[in-house]
Amino acid sequence: MTDDSGVNDWTTLVDAEALAARLGAADLRLLDCRFALNDTAVGEAAWRASHLPGAQYAHLDRDLSGPHAHGAGRHPWPDAATFGAWLGRCGVTPASQVVAYDGGDGAYAARLWFLLRAFGHRRVAVLDGGWVRWTALGLPTDAAVPAFTTTTYSGAFDRSLLFDADGIAARLEAGDVLVDARAGERYRGEVEPIDRVAGHVPGAINRPYASNLDAGRFKPPATLAAEFAALIADHAPQQVIAMCGSGVTACHHLLAMTHAGLPGARLFTGSWSGWIEDPARPVATV
Repeated sequence: MTDDSGVNDWTTLVDAEALAARLGAADLRLLDCRFALNDTAVGEAAWRASHLPGAQYAHLDRDLSGPHAHGAGRHPWPDAATFGAWLGRCGVTPASQVVAYDGGDGAYAARLWFLLRAFGHRRVAVLDGGWVRWTALGLPTDAAVPAFTTTTYSGAFDRSLLFDADGIAARLEAGDVLVDARAGERYRGEVEPIDRVAGHVPGAINRPYASNLDAGRFKPPATLAAEFAALIADHAPQQVIAMCGSGVTACHHLLAMTHAGLPGARLFTGSWSGWIEDPARPVATV
């Protein structure tokens, strides 16, 4: 379902058909976020082979994360100046309509969406259904590496949207809701294929990010609104903090809630991998 904020102002999701009609627009910047945790080169290789016309590549580790710092987890939140400089190299300006896409489910594209939103950039959306739906529809692709005039994009992240582990503990004590976007078996501590400790932050509740999808696309806003309302009960969206393994798929919840008319939820940037960097922190299993 396309974002309903206007054909020239996509701020959550956009349909492939609507995007195809605007290819080549002067203000449009496309960013390909395809990635795989088990082979960090495969996404960029796929982009070089074929991508949406005009799309630049956004590497999760190199472009959408910062250097490691204690407690920051596997995908640390980047520095604003570094992120802004990368946006400038991609030709993104404050006036750009940015559309991010990935292999299909939006997990990596949502990370870029929330980075930009936290940076103060409103006109950014995720391609609903991503590369899978785009190519299934037979829409245009090419392999040309785009060239943009480098710009300067100065800005700052809204730190009120971002929490570290110490901040999470304080917010849980204050009654906020921490929603873990990992698969149920990881949340329960039954398996842990990535991080060294299994389990979850005590007090967190579980909603796998895949619950936001139906047949590879985001559920309708009304459906998402009802599901999140049931999940968070009488809490306001601003009292919701999303987490996952490293602060990536958690952004899928932030996108889904905003698309559902529930904006304002925040992110535990280090997420589970940051939480367990301090062995003194408690771990829960179910």
